[in-house]
Order: sequence, then structure tokens, then C-alpha cells
Amino acid sequence: MNLLYRMSMFAIIMAATGSTAVAAPQTEIVAATEINWTPLNPARGDASPKAATLWGDRAGRGATGFLVRFKKGFSSPPHIHNVTYRGVVIRGLVHNDDPKAAEMWMPAGSFWTQPAGEVHITSAKDKYNIAYIEIGDGPYLVRPPQQAFDNGERPVNVDPSNLVWVNQAGVPAPENSTSDMTPRMTFLWGEPEAGKLNGTMVRLPMGFRGVLSANGPSLRAVVIKGQTGLKVKDARNTKKLEPGSYFGTEGEAVHEISCTGEAECILYVRAVGMYSVAAAS
Repeated sequence: MNLLYRMSMFAIIMAATGSTAVAAPQTEIVAATEINWTPLNPARGDASPKAATLWGDRAGRGATGFLVRFKKGFSSPPHIHNVTYRGVVIRGLVHNDDPKAAEMWMPAGSFWTQPAGEVHITSAKDKYNIAYIEIGDGPYLVRPPQQAFDNGERPVNVDPSNLVWVNQAGVPAPENSTSDMTPRMTFLWGEPEAGKLNGTMVRLPMGFRGVLSANGPSLRAVVIKGQTGLKVKDARNTKKLEPGSYFGTEGEAVHEISCTGEAECILYVRAVGMYSVAAAS
């Protein structure tokens, strides 16, 4: 499937506002201010990065998503993981690559993948460094490089400047437009057609107000940038979600969504099937 086809499919997803979706009985919201930080690798004690589970169980079976917080100057020893993971930088600067690779610092909004079994290091250099990590099937374990193996996958590191954002017509978005309230989307992984698991990022302009409709069986979203407002149908108040916050819906649902701060908002979305984001008319 080529990139243009994927963009066209996501244009359909963004424009699909005729859904008869109703609010699902299960919508979970975890604000960044409410999460509990614990050692990512307890065996390393204070030298370990901190982790906070947003959904799932990283120590158990099944998919899960969690935050990792690195201290300034952190650099891991060479290691592997038993499972492939995807990462999105939320704050700071993160380097993730082969131990002999030159440093390539990924800023907030960067996306990367780390194949299972491949030896690598992870480093951080800013004062505050936070990333969202997602795996398809746990548990998430750290293993020594002597246990390395090749599972056929290859790593991907994508700087925000290399992301292509498209509008509802599938056309790359014009830059520096302050009056356009159209949400934008960029494809990251998976298959976009209905019923398939996929990952995207959605960009909401500053001041945006509209509706997010989950039209498939599952949608999980993490705030990467900006202050996002989320109001679940029939709720009395709008929940303010800072970067690192999460919300997830099982089943079809319609939520009011807004970008309420002084900058645009970006959300990472993992969805099964289609969803749509439309500005209020």
C-alpha cells in the first residue's frame, strides 16, 4: 500500500462525519497530573528511568501503553527488549539507536520504533525528558545484548520535520495558516481501512473546537503537545488534558474536543477501524 493511498484513506477517515455513533459506556481518562511513577527497571534502582502505565499492563500479557521519564544525561547500557515497541517523544530530547551510531536527538513530536531483539541504547539530554511507549503484547522486558536476535523488523526514527500532514482532501497542509480550523492527520503505521489496527497523529489548531467520533471497536489517544479539552457525552465538565494525558474508548463514541491553550495540540491515536475529527460548524 503506497503512501498516497494511505493519505487518501485517512482523508476519508477525517471527513467521515455522518456516523450514527453513540457514546460508549466505557471511556477512560487519565490526566498527566494523576499518574503514578515507578521504576521502569526496578533492578537498576535510582539509575532506572521512571515509568507510568496509561493503559494495559506492561508486566503482563496483551498490549499496553506507558510513559517513560528520563533524567538529564541518562544513557542506558546496550540492551535488547523481548518485544517490539513504538515511541513518541512528548518532552525533551531522546536518542535511540545502535550503540555505535552518531547521536541523533529526537525532539517532542518525534516517532520511532525499536524492533525486538535488536541491540540499542537510549539516551536523554534535556532537563525534562518524557516519551510515550507502546507495545503490542507484553510483558515488556529488558535483556542483555548477548541475547540479541533478528526478528526481521528494522528500526524507524522520524523527526517532526519529516511528517506529512494532510487535510480532509488528502492534500498536504499549508504552513503558517492561523485562520484555518481544519484538523490535520499524519499516518505512522498499520493499515488504515476499517477494522484494521493503525497509528496516526492528529494536529488541532490553536482555538479548535469540534467533535472526535470513534467509529470502531477501540480508540486510544495520548496528548503529545498542547492543552486538549475533552468532554465525554453527557458529562457536566470538560477535562483539561496536558501532554502525557490519555483517554481511551471501547466501542463507538462521540466526544467534544478542543485545543484550549496558546499553542496547537497534537494527539497520538491508536485505533482499530475508523475515527473522525471535525471542526464545529
